[in-house]
Amino acid sequence: MEEKLTDQERARREKLPRYEELGIDPYGQKFERSDLIKAVREKCEGKTNEELEAKPVYVTVAGRIMALRKMGKASFMNIKDVSGKIQCYVGIDVVGEQTYNVFKLADIGDIVGVYGRVMLTRTGELTIRVEKYTHLTKSLRPLPEKFHGLTDVEERYRHRYVDLIMNDESMRIAQARPKIIRAIQNYCDSLGFTEVETSILSPILGGASARPFITHHNALDKDFYLRIATEINLKKCIVGGMEKVYEIGRLFRNEGMDTKHNPEFTTIELYQAYGDLQDMRHFCENLFREVAKKVVGTTVIPYGDKTLDLGKPFGWKSMVEVVKEATGVDFSKDISFEEAVKLAKEHGVKLEKHYTSVGHIINAFFDEKCDPYLQEPTFVYRYPIEVSPLTKKYKDDPRFTERFELFIGGVEYGNAYTELNDPIDQKERFVKQLEAKKLGDEEASEMDEDFLEALEYGMPPCGGIGIGIDRLVMLMTNQQSVREVILFPCMRDQNK
Repeated sequence: MEEKLTDQERARREKLPRYEELGIDPYGQKFERSDLIKAVREKCEGKTNEELEAKPVYVTVAGRIMALRKMGKASFMNIKDVSGKIQCYVGIDVVGEQTYNVFKLADIGDIVGVYGRVMLTRTGELTIRVEKYTHLTKSLRPLPEKFHGLTDVEERYRHRYVDLIMNDESMRIAQARPKIIRAIQNYCDSLGFTEVETSILSPILGGASARPFITHHNALDKDFYLRIATEINLKKCIVGGMEKVYEIGRLFRNEGMDTKHNPEFTTIELYQAYGDLQDMRHFCENLFREVAKKVVGTTVIPYGDKTLDLGKPFGWKSMVEVVKEATGVDFSKDISFEEAVKLAKEHGVKLEKHYTSVGHIINAFFDEKCDPYLQEPTFVYRYPIEVSPLTKKYKDDPRFTERFELFIGGVEYGNAYTELNDPIDQKERFVKQLEAKKLGDEEASEMDEDFLEALEYGMPPCGGIGIGIDRLVMLMTNQQSVREVILFPCMRDQNK
C-alpha cells in the first residue's frame, strides 16, 4: 500500500537527491564539536560587540534547527543541542555559494554543525556568524508547531522523542532523573551499603502483595514471574553475611495505570543487618533531605500548589490513629470481626471476599478514607499483621507489625519493616497467604521454601525499606503524573 505523505513530507523527501547532486550525504558523518551551546553562552554572555571583536571567540557547535528565516543571500536560524539554543547567521559572502546552496535545502528539524565567530546582532542577541556549515541529518517529518501543553498529553508520551525536542521541561526532567538516582547511590554508598543486582525472573510470587506478569522460559519449559519486589533475594544476601545491601531496579506489577502508577517502575530496596524500623525511619528522612539538597539545592521544595519543607521532622502516626482522625472509628480497641464489618458498611468501605479478620478491614478503612489526611510528610506505622506477611509483630500487640509507609501529599513513597527473621513464624504467615489466595486474593504471596530454608540458617535482626524512585523523581521535579518522569511509559493502544 502506498505511503500517505503530507505535502511537507513529500517536499523533504524530494530534497534527498538534490543533496546527493551537491555531494552531500543526507545522513552525514561524525562531527567534532568544541562546545555545547550552554558553554558558549557562559563564555560570551555580558561581553560587548567590541570585546567580542577585539578577542574573537570561535566555536564549533551542533544541534537541531528549531527556527529558520531564509532571506536571499543572508539568513538566520536557531539551533538547539542538549544544553540550550543559540542563533546563527549564515551569509553567502562568508560560507560561499556552494555551501549556501546546501544550506538553502535546510528545513526546521534538520541536524547541522556550524563553525564560526560569536557576535552580537543589532538587537543584542548572541549569535554565531557561521563560517563553515555542515549538513548532518535530514528530518523527513516536520516538527509540530505546538507540542508542549497539548490537551491530549498522551500524544506527548507516545512520541517522547518529539516531546524532548519541543519541551524544555521534559528534557529537564529526563536529565534530573539520573542525577537523583546518582545522589541516592552516593548517599547509600557513604553509609557503607553495597549495591547488588538480583534476578528479574522469579519462580515464586513473593516479597510484596501484587498481581504479577507471567512469562514462559522455553529452555526450562516453566512459567516465571517478573519480580514484584527485590526483597527476598536481598534478604538472602543478609543471611549470607553482606550486612548492608541495596538494589535500584525495575519491578513489574500487572495492575492499573493512572497518574501515580505504571506497570513497570523503579525502586530502591535496602536492608541493614542489626537494624530495625527506627533505623529505616532515619535513613528515609535523611535520604529525602540529601537528594533535595543535591538536586534541587534546598530542602524547601515546591510541590503542586504547596511548599514542602523536607528539613522538618516527618510526622509519625499509627494507622489506627490516622483512621480515627479521618473517620472517628477507633480500631485501637479489641473489637470483633462482626463489629468491624458493620462499621465498614456504615462508612461505605468496600469489603472483599478474602477479608477474614479485623486487620483486613482496618487496612481497607485506611486505603479508602485517609489519603486527604496525609499531606505533610508522615510515616504511618503499626500495620495489621494480615497485610504484612514479612514483618515482625509488636510484642505489646501482636495484631500489628513493625512496619511504616511514608506518605506525602496523600501518596505513598516508601514502605519499611523490622524484618521477620523467624522461619517458623514466616512459614505460618505464608500458609495464611495461601489461604487468602484460595479465597480470591490475587495479590497474596506464595509459599517460598527456598527463602524459608535461607532463614533457617539464621538471618540477623534486620531493618528493610523500599522507596519508589519514580515518585521521588516526581517530588523533586514537581510533577503530578508518573508518566512525566518515565521516558517511555506503558500506553494504551492509540485507537482504544
